[in-house]
Amino acid sequence: MARGQQAEHRNDREEPELIERLVGINRVAKVVKGGRRFGFAALVIVGDGKGRVGYGHGKAKEVPEAIKKATDQAKRKMIRVALRDGRTIHHDVHGRDGAGKVFLRSAPPGKGIIAGGPMRAVFEALGVQDVVAKAIGSNNPYSMVNATFDALKNTQSPRQVAARRNKKVSDIVSNREAQAIQGVVEAEE
Repeated sequence: MARGQQAEHRNDREEPELIERLVGINRVAKVVKGGRRFGFAALVIVGDGKGRVGYGHGKAKEVPEAIKKATDQAKRKMIRVALRDGRTIHHDVHGRDGAGKVFLRSAPPGKGIIAGGPMRAVFEALGVQDVVAKAIGSNNPYSMVNATFDALKNTQSPRQVAARRNKKVSDIVSNREAQAIQGVVEAEE
């Protein structure tokens, strides 16, 4: 195989369809002797819709170049998140970045994505269909995205918990269901 064919073959193996969401563009001005020089910063979310997501930040003199840099960085920094039934997160979780705090809750089927701005873009790219999220504190898109990723990194699937405790997955899941039933009974009383 020639070099060009090898590179082409490698590109075919990459993720065929990635969801890209542009979260924000900032314009900054540098004042110089002749006037102002403008620069642009872009924040991009990239995901495959099946449990992998990443974010990137790029800066350049032109908007398309900044978006390209951010997209490339997002593809390099992708993480895998375990999803329950391929539609929601496994458990409630907090995330934090500076003054930005987020709280993510799993939701029943049909609830939809209840989240604001940058968090919604993360969940759409991740492939989550049902989640309730609340941003507390900073509404800066960078802080919100970083806090959301912090929360997603802290999620654990029953398989991970079972492996850590040297138990079976069925023991972990049955305990979760028993606690949910007990919570419903206590709420009715």
